[in-house]
Amino acid sequence: MDCVDLETRLKEFDQEHLMRFYNTLDDDQQIKLTNELKGVDYKLITKLYGRAKVDLEKTDVKKDDLMELISPELRVEKSTSPKETVQEWENRGLQEMGDNTVGVILLAGGQGTRLGFNHPKGMYNVGLPSNKTLYQLQAERIFKLQKLAETKTGNKSVIRWYIMTSESTLKDTKDYFESNSFFGLEPSAVVFFEQHQLPCLTFEGKLILKTPGSLAKAPDGNGGLYTALRSAKVVDDMEQNGVKHVFVYCVDNILVKIADPSFIGYCAMKDLDASNKVIEKKEPNESVGVVCKCEGKFQVVEYSEISQTTAEKRSEDGRLLFNDSNICMHYFNTRFLRQIITEHLEEMPHHIAKKKIPYVDDKGVEIKPTKPNGMKLEKFVFDVFQYTSNFGIFVCERDEEFSPLKNGPDTPKCSAISCRQDISNLCKKYLRNAGAEFVDDDGKTVENCTNLCEISPLLSFAGEGLESFKGQQFSSTQPIHLQPDDSTNSPRSKKSKN
Repeated sequence: MDCVDLETRLKEFDQEHLMRFYNTLDDDQQIKLTNELKGVDYKLITKLYGRAKVDLEKTDVKKDDLMELISPELRVEKSTSPKETVQEWENRGLQEMGDNTVGVILLAGGQGTRLGFNHPKGMYNVGLPSNKTLYQLQAERIFKLQKLAETKTGNKSVIRWYIMTSESTLKDTKDYFESNSFFGLEPSAVVFFEQHQLPCLTFEGKLILKTPGSLAKAPDGNGGLYTALRSAKVVDDMEQNGVKHVFVYCVDNILVKIADPSFIGYCAMKDLDASNKVIEKKEPNESVGVVCKCEGKFQVVEYSEISQTTAEKRSEDGRLLFNDSNICMHYFNTRFLRQIITEHLEEMPHHIAKKKIPYVDDKGVEIKPTKPNGMKLEKFVFDVFQYTSNFGIFVCERDEEFSPLKNGPDTPKCSAISCRQDISNLCKKYLRNAGAEFVDDDGKTVENCTNLCEISPLLSFAGEGLESFKGQQFSSTQPIHLQPDDSTNSPRSKKSKN
């Protein structure tokens, strides 16, 4: 396609404004812009905008009348289930790991911009005593899981880790893992693949130039996972390596129990296509989506799509009626992922995110807008729930499994401050459960101490194996960092960049 053909193509889709600075560019810039514009699927973008325009015209539409509760038979609460049942789930999960049928997908496309950090969010160090980054903590949890599975089954366990990056995080992430020897994991079992991008649009459907010679683009949402799985042949890799059970999670949850054996085991025993691990809502106005049925299909309905009246409804036991909060921890079997990428990719909906998108004005000056001037089109990872009737909900405890990192270091909530404290509180809980206690300088027991406490994932995945600390006293004022005695279990790592 030469330049004349490209101009004709752009005119056909009412996008000829994209070439208005072409003659001001040097040869390399012209080639780059031409190649970028040739790579756009204008027919698809026009189709997506047509759908988006309908949504733009809907203002404050609520889904209350379409929402239904999910049958109690499809829902389990780990904390209230019999210990014997939970143990059966854990045993099955570890058996699957010992049989090498478990894989993990990490959604790691985000930069740490909102944290004041110009690197992938997974490389962020929240300030634990160990100075470990999110990536390292998660890698070590997988490492420990493999050891637990090997002890349980006698088999060498390899949990394949599929890391979906974005264009902006791919190189830094790969370099970071390589420079840290993959934190002790087998490099061949860590698979990097890249999320796709879509052009950003004005509210009138025009593609936006970020600079005179380049388009404004953005990742296609965490639901872009499925397009990336297909294009990178990740499901092929799963099938070739015998992976049947897949845990999906987001990089910024510091408490995530990666491939929690009880969750994997529960889903495997039920032979589920998909399952959502959830927590209870704190209060009616918490900004989280809830899992329910909507028009007869399993869905996550966003908080903005629910009226105050419905959000405040309670059941007879006093709990919120729509109470199961989505926290981006999902299970899929590989069979279902194959079905999604084969049969449902084209029909998955795109959602509008109104954003402040940098652009060039008619004089070619680059502008950073102060209010939303366009939209990004995104898919959501949970939108595939609607394609199965074989679904389950697994309720976990917030203080054990969910603490997101969203805000800068000086913000008290969803920040390094809260992440440090939440993981510290959980580690103290593990130690107290093992029979240890925290004391002040006079030897008096302290229940609510605020010092940092960290247990290496290489020592304990989720509180197991701490029996040797029974009866021990720990300081309530000094930082604590417990590690395995065996230094060979502690792969070397370099410090994060922040």
